[in-house]
Amino acid sequence: MNTNSLIEGRKADSVRRRQRVIKAISAARRDGTVINVSGIARQAGVDRAFLYRHKDLLAQVHAAGAEPPGDGTGPHVSRASLQADLANALERSNRLAARGRQLEAKLSELLGEHAWRESGLGAPDDIDQLKRRITNLEQEVVTLTGQLEERDEELMAARAANRQLISRLNTSH
Repeated sequence: MNTNSLIEGRKADSVRRRQRVIKAISAARRDGTVINVSGIARQAGVDRAFLYRHKDLLAQVHAAGAEPPGDGTGPHVSRASLQADLANALERSNRLAARGRQLEAKLSELLGEHAWRESGLGAPDDIDQLKRRITNLEQEVVTLTGQLEERDEELMAARAANRQLISRLNTSH
């Protein structure tokens, strides 16, 4: 056998494999499937080692894998920006879920208070008015207590003066 014919056959096989890899990358882009080394090698019918030996093909696989899926008619965005958008959307979803739980708890509390008042067992509607009334009554109690103390002092003084007068009257007779 001629060595040159073996070399030529090997080169031709390598060219066919390269073409199959390029077709597989194009098909994956067109179909919008995930592009990675294993998937392209499987689709092209080549070994992964073939892709690792041909750095230019490996670079094409990685470049195609970094592109967002789609037909290319829309705006071009990177996979990283899509992942950032996804992370932001997930965070927003988590915040909205937490806010929803917070609002549900507040609604539950308000409905509970409303049911308690409606049942007649709960506090009256105007608690603030009652609190103001309590404050006014407490102030009135303080004022009346002061007046009572003043009257007690006046009464004690009047009793002392009365005792002195009776004592003088009893001693003068």
